[in-house]
Amino acid sequence: MGKLAYIFPGQGSQYVGMGYDFYKEFPTATDVFHSAEKALRYDLPTLIFKGPEEELNKTINTQPAILTTSIAIYRVMRELGFPEPDVVAGHSLGEYSALVVAGGVELFEAVRLAYIRGKLMQEGVPEGKGAMAAILKLPPDKVESACEQARQFGVVEPANYNSPEQTVISGEKTAVEKAMEICKEMGGKAILLKVSVPSHCSLMKGPADAFRLKLAQTPIKNLSIPLVQNYTAREHTMAHEVRENLYRQLFSPVRWFQSVQYMVEVLGVDTFVEIGPKNVLSKLVQQTVSGVRVFNVEKVEDLEKVKKAL
Repeated sequence: MGKLAYIFPGQGSQYVGMGYDFYKEFPTATDVFHSAEKALRYDLPTLIFKGPEEELNKTINTQPAILTTSIAIYRVMRELGFPEPDVVAGHSLGEYSALVVAGGVELFEAVRLAYIRGKLMQEGVPEGKGAMAAILKLPPDKVESACEQARQFGVVEPANYNSPEQTVISGEKTAVEKAMEICKEMGGKAILLKVSVPSHCSLMKGPADAFRLKLAQTPIKNLSIPLVQNYTAREHTMAHEVRENLYRQLFSPVRWFQSVQYMVEVLGVDTFVEIGPKNVLSKLVQQTVSGVRVFNVEKVEDLEKVKKAL
């Protein structure tokens, strides 16, 4: 019998109305949304359910919104008798949802961490200076080479190793655009992303240093479920390691596909369940490994079929 991993999405999966069916139908989910509202002292549930979209898409709101929605769905799943996972992981911001599930931090603290993380990231680089782009149909080493060649134009680095055929790059706009050109010349496809913050590159070192102080003040406990972290692509349970990796994650690449491979090849995971809005991670898992079962729980109607399959 293989192992079960619960995985949690990051920024980019948000949309107005996410989680509303859970909020309406399950008091457990309602409580999660209102706990987040209390933690932040503003009406996050209304912003999530009604928008406006441009407000929800601001990093400062997006991060706590996705975390809250994911945890609301997870708590309903547990209440309905879904099994506890053997291991958890999350993509970038999703690592904080995974951390709550692993027992490392209380929801109240996690929501505040997500808000502060988003705020520091948003303020860390002036609007219009940074950019991110998704590079498709090129192996990671080619993308790394393109970034090296474009470095004379400014900071540009791999930010997310999403799958063996998809790498996101991040940095200063001019350098990112130059790296995109080089990737296209190599036969890849390059898409500029609609983001206001160049995440997971060295431009985030300043915000990360400020965030480190907040992490130090946050009570983080040793985990009851192993968390495979973005920075190392390895599992961790000790609070001091988790804290350090959360700090480094901000200015280092998200090693997502390496994390997925590690969960399958080393930890023996054969079933992944993505919990939260959309199914971005489910698709990336399918691009990375074969012979595993992949499900996602985003809507109330997903509960029954996924529970039956598990």
